[in-house]
Amino acid sequence: MGIPTIQLSAVIAVAEMVGSNRIMLAQKIVNPVGNADLYPAEEKKLRRSIVEKALTALQADVEEQMVLR
Repeated sequence: MGIPTIQLSAVIAVAEMVGSNRIMLAQKIVNPVGNADLYPAEEKKLRRSIVEKALTALQADVEEQMVLR
């Protein structure tokens, strides 16, 4: 079974090619889990929502690749 993981990637095609089973679209290549253009309080909310979405995805049973956008 192994440890469930999720790959955050700004380039979905790369994550698919390496065989990741849970793939989540990242914000940008240089800042995958955030947005430097936002005010700090807004960025914190964005980061929290990304982490919560990833944690929810980790709980899902996966038979084939799952891409979250």
